[in-house]
Amino acid sequence: MPIDQRRINGPEVSVPYHIYSDLNATSEKVKYDLSERDDKRTNSDMRKIFLKTGIVSQAKGSAYIEMGNTKVICSVFDPREVPNKNGYCEQGEIYCEFKFATFSCQKRKIHQQNAEEKQYSLILQRALEPAVCLNEFPNFQVDVYAMVLDNAGSSLAAAIIAASTALANAGVPMFGLVTASTIGVYGDRYLMDPTDTEEAICNTRPDNETDFNHGIVTLASLPQHNQVTEVLLIGSVDVDSVTHATEVLTAANKDICPVLEQCLVKTIMKMHG
Repeated sequence: MPIDQRRINGPEVSVPYHIYSDLNATSEKVKYDLSERDDKRTNSDMRKIFLKTGIVSQAKGSAYIEMGNTKVICSVFDPREVPNKNGYCEQGEIYCEFKFATFSCQKRKIHQQNAEEKQYSLILQRALEPAVCLNEFPNFQVDVYAMVLDNAGSSLAAAIIAASTALANAGVPMFGLVTASTIGVYGDRYLMDPTDTEEAICNTRPDNETDFNHGIVTLASLPQHNQVTEVLLIGSVDVDSVTHATEVLTAANKDICPVLEQCLVKTIMKMHG
């Protein structure tokens, strides 16, 4: 794989520094006790959201979001002609690129996109496409770049919210704002807006259980039109749990929508103030 010679490339595999904080401590296994969450939230509580637009000056539109310790920045650029297109296309396109910063996770990421990031890029594209009026810019594509600066769980949902806000900030014609949220399923527990530790727990089946309900469900929707735009399910979850998780996430997305609207209203008032 070609390496960018102009960039100082660190080692592809490195060890997080915090494991050396207590040299005498024994290595802890992932705790499966979910009776109390680390940040003292109840199972149905979401982390507080901070959202701001106009962060990247070179971009047509941009947004920065914090959900707890999860931090994502997203930028949208002017429409450009679809590359390698021979014929005329009546519908425009959205190109999305999702990337974890090399320092965002406990295990260091490489500069090139890995399989997970490519999958998240496609999910981000599918989540946003139903909300954008693609017929308004035929034969052109809008580029959307999402960068996770700190991955503390639910980073894909945060990226979808930031991308939707950035598209609106860029003046791209849209049918509505896309909101997204994540829920972790572990047995009979439903953890709303899980952290990275809780995601790891929900993705792991206990050794003594053969048929155990566990996984992560991320749902993106257009609350203004009561439409679901994308669902991502990772793990082994039964139908009843998926149905319940979908209902909870749909309600949560409606609650998130006013945050995006207020952020955009503040941006417009500042511009014309």
